[in-house]
Amino acid sequence: MNKKYKKTLSGLGVGAILGFAYYYYVGCASGACAITSNPYISTAYGAMIGLIFMWPEKEKNIEGDKGNHENAI
Repeated sequence: MNKKYKKTLSGLGVGAILGFAYYYYVGCASGACAITSNPYISTAYGAMIGLIFMWPEKEKNIEGDKGNHENAI
């Protein structure tokens, strides 16, 4: 499996665990809070946030940058 996919999936898993932990320890008992009163929703939000933090970045074109700097001098 590719390294960037492992990184992305690990962010998804850790986010889901933290989202459920937030529901379990902090959650809203009255049901008035839309996110924290439902374990499925809080787990999904945590997974999405973990996915966003671990999403792979675009690769930079190093050769293109060298050419631009040499012409500027």
